[in-house]
Amino acid sequence: MRQRLVYIVLFFIISISAFLRIYQLGNVPSSPDWDEVALGYNAYSIVQTGRDEYGEFLPIILRSFDDYKPALYAYLVIPFIKLFDLTVFAVRLPSAMFGILTVIATYFLVKEIFAINNKFKITNSKQIQPFDFAQGKNLNDQNSKHWQLEIIALLSAGLLAISPWHIQFSRIAFEANVGLAFNVFAVLFFLWGLKRPWFLALSSIVMAVNLYAYQSEKVFTPLLLLALVIIFRKTLFLVSKKYIAMAVILGLFVSLPIIHYTLTNKEALSRAEGVSIFADKTQFLKENAQRLIQDKEKNDYLGVVLDNRRITYFKTVVSGYLSHFDLNWLFIRGDIARHHVPNMALLYLWELPFLIIGIYALIFRNFPKRTKALIITWLLIAPVPASITSGVPHAIRAINLLPTFQIFTAIGLLAAIASISNIKYKILKIQIKYLIFTMYFLFLIFNFSYYINQYFFQQNYFYSADWQYGYEEAIRTIQEVGWKYRKIVVSNEPYLDQSYMFFLFYLKYPPSEYQKGSGTLSGGFRETHKFGKFEFRSINWDMEEKDKSILYMGKPDDFPINIHLVKSVSFLNGEEAIKIVEPRE
Repeated sequence: MRQRLVYIVLFFIISISAFLRIYQLGNVPSSPDWDEVALGYNAYSIVQTGRDEYGEFLPIILRSFDDYKPALYAYLVIPFIKLFDLTVFAVRLPSAMFGILTVIATYFLVKEIFAINNKFKITNSKQIQPFDFAQGKNLNDQNSKHWQLEIIALLSAGLLAISPWHIQFSRIAFEANVGLAFNVFAVLFFLWGLKRPWFLALSSIVMAVNLYAYQSEKVFTPLLLLALVIIFRKTLFLVSKKYIAMAVILGLFVSLPIIHYTLTNKEALSRAEGVSIFADKTQFLKENAQRLIQDKEKNDYLGVVLDNRRITYFKTVVSGYLSHFDLNWLFIRGDIARHHVPNMALLYLWELPFLIIGIYALIFRNFPKRTKALIITWLLIAPVPASITSGVPHAIRAINLLPTFQIFTAIGLLAAIASISNIKYKILKIQIKYLIFTMYFLFLIFNFSYYINQYFFQQNYFYSADWQYGYEEAIRTIQEVGWKYRKIVVSNEPYLDQSYMFFLFYLKYPPSEYQKGSGTLSGGFRETHKFGKFEFRSINWDMEEKDKSILYMGKPDDFPINIHLVKSVSFLNGEEAIKIVEPRE
């Protein structure tokens, strides 16, 4: 009976997860951003020609906008383009599917993590179980222990299913979400492999494939593997050497192409270098040198030591790392608009006390040592890839903090329920514990409902500009009238960055035709692109040809007031976004 109930609850969690990740997927957020259309068109190009937009045959890295994206996500899009054509829905669907799979995998992963003891079996009767540790109870029968593991696993998966952070990136064609899924599966297979050794090879393959998913995984996944080996080294020594050798060989074999590319291609890490805190060395060292001069003039010897450039770099990295544990960022502010909904951050406010309680409980209560070590190590290494980059804290580069926050919150929630259940006081014959449970449950429902409203109904209105909204309608207009013009000039200045890629995507421009000129094109930001009758560049109206055979598309401030307007496109908040015009005679 209990197991049937577990299956029912798990099915409900999966259903909620699927609904929140697939409902209105092509319409919310309101528009794909430049990375999404780039991944989609490159997948379309590979389907049509076997080559990316630059003519590279079956690439493992996409040059794209000279940011050299790992190509795995583009290959994941290909089956969905076959099914649904080149659409926003098709491009986002792989991320949504992996988001759902991550929720399922989290359920099984948490069961394994909390079943750990020195012999890698279900925790024994001397250890305090997840549901009862706040009361100090121990249950001796095995069924009760199993039931408690099910509760904490279901809670963790359920919290991830409704997580604003996870939903945000499960509904966007961002490679980081796939990387997170692979990490969860890799750890799950590793733990299974300690009991059924052939799973170790599967874990190794998943980790190797993850190097092709997202730049941050090239740092995080090896660190995670190292942590697993150290934490479970004693158990690994008991595994047959042939299984370990097979896992190592398969992992190296799968990862060898990306390792070779990274070591031999100087542009392979260009994206990482571009967002690194070391990228703008000139300005950074200039400020550092000025402080050193001031320190020496004041005979401030401590300042001379602390303002040493190496110390300054170290402080910057540490500051960037710690910023990802800033409660204001996690619960109130968030970072850029595309990473969260309006007026909410990455986690629910109602989760805050349970998160803190859960961290305390895991550290100081009698959970298995390796359970503690795995969860805390995962938490601590997750922000490492983001810590050396600019623009921190960063929700995408630190997405591997999930699902640790959900696990801590689940522990804290169970601890709080257990503690509050012991309260015997009454107010007007009503037990206080029932009042507390009712009030907090209502706050939870309000917080969740507010998030749903902000995501599905308010986000498009407030953030359509951040999502580069307007291209689809504008390009549809140009398709209708463009035949009348010999040339069409399109702005590529912010917020119309990488406009050429939106045209390739929405026009489904034949990749074979585009590739003919790809060798002369640059993928850099706001650089001139040309194909067909289209030219993508900045617009300086005073210098433009006043020829009615040329159609212009740009921002409203690109054009004078007295202009022949062909079409005006607005953001969803009513603000004018794009003008399509032709010069007067």
